[in-house]
Amino acid sequence: MIRANDVSKVTGETTLLAPVDLEARPGECLVLRGPNGSGKTTLLRILAGTLPATTGEAQLDGQALDERTAHTRTHVAALLGPSTTYRDLTLGDHLILIDSTWGGAPGDAWSRAESMLELLEIGHLAKRFPHELSSGQQQLFQLALVLFRPSSVLLLDEPEQRLDTHKRRLLTRILADRKGAGATLVIACHDPEMTEALADYVLDLGDE
Repeated sequence: MIRANDVSKVTGETTLLAPVDLEARPGECLVLRGPNGSGKTTLLRILAGTLPATTGEAQLDGQALDERTAHTRTHVAALLGPSTTYRDLTLGDHLILIDSTWGGAPGDAWSRAESMLELLEIGHLAKRFPHELSSGQQQLFQLALVLFRPSSVLLLDEPEQRLDTHKRRLLTRILADRKGAGATLVIACHDPEMTEALADYVLDLGDE
């Protein structure tokens, strides 16, 4: 279970996130809504353990969320802006690198990488380089990098951006499957259809 109690973020005289409480259990999806500047990304970074809160604390299964700890790294996968990619590695190469990092058997690593890309309907791009992708393909590749690694918690900042209607519905089905398998999802989302399909709870951080 992921939980935040009275979590806020203040930098100087600027409030990036007003105090907030939340809780999401395995098999549940919490959708964050609010206008730009309401603190959605800041909250997700705190939950990912990449940004310390000014007040309160975020925890996973009773342990503080901190990207430096093995507990957080093992359980949490997050899409918080573009992940680092390498110009001389193909899409498939990137996934194989992730696979080996998390202990995947090398013999069938390429098969697993292809399966993930096929799931997102970009399997035909497996031997392309990241800089050769369109904007929508880039977003799907970034999602592949997050979804491919083992995790029990998914934190996603506007995963639907730059995707057309078909790809948004595809992503919604994939996330619904993850949720059905017991993953905890916390998603900042502006898409009403995706929110309706996935959300068990909606947390409004500001008026739309």
